[in-house]
Amino acid sequence: MVWFVLSTLLLIGLILVISEILFIPGTTIIGIIGVLVTAVGIYYAFVTFEKQVAGMVLIATLVLNLGALIYGFRTGAWKKFALKSTVKSRVFDDRLKGLELGMKGTTISDIKPIGKAEIGDGIYEVKSESGFISVGTSVFITKLENNTIIIKS
Repeated sequence: MVWFVLSTLLLIGLILVISEILFIPGTTIIGIIGVLVTAVGIYYAFVTFEKQVAGMVLIATLVLNLGALIYGFRTGAWKKFALKSTVKSRVFDDRLKGLELGMKGTTISDIKPIGKAEIGDGIYEVKSESGFISVGTSVFITKLENNTIIIKS
């Protein structure tokens, strides 16, 4: 039971330190907690065992912790956890493609002041320049700006 408690403390400390380095860098709280849990494990070893055994636990803990970190960074095992690509696309980039000022359409929902209208072959979210427009009203595009289609009846 003593070995189980000792190994659990040391393993939790190692996991917290590795988590700090790889997943949540900069916060240092998790890393400090990991170092403290490891220190408690080593202290527990010195309180429970003879000095020679506790010294071997200390050396083994240092070697395993440093070895795990060095091995992880050298082999690139931790790169599997890292984000390697970025999202470069934007929302609604081609939304206004094919639309021109003065194009005519028909509202398919009430425009209060935003609603839906069928313009050309597509259905678009539009904004009214003149307030409320009821369903089925013939409209035309007055402005195309900032991915917004502004209409008027």
